[in-house]
Amino acid sequence: MPGLIRGVARTAVVAGTATAVSNRVSRRQANRWASQEPTQAEPAYDQPESSGTDYDAKLAQLRQLGELHDSGVLDDAEFAMQKSRILQS
Repeated sequence: MPGLIRGVARTAVVAGTATAVSNRVSRRQANRWASQEPTQAEPAYDQPESSGTDYDAKLAQLRQLGELHDSGVLDDAEFAMQKSRILQS
């Protein structure tokens, strides 16, 4: 019985440590995004039509941003700010 409890405790510690590290990495990445200055972009109607690759890159960034928001790393205000930056670029 003590071996079983020790194994369960060890598993809980490993899982908790992995979660803490993952959350710290996500927060650090979100802080980097938040600290970047927005780029000045011209209105979309004045720009030439973008290629499919640019569109796909924006979609990938928006998906990643949504995942960070859903996981609680970004609050609503940070999410809205980063989303507008991606859409304006």
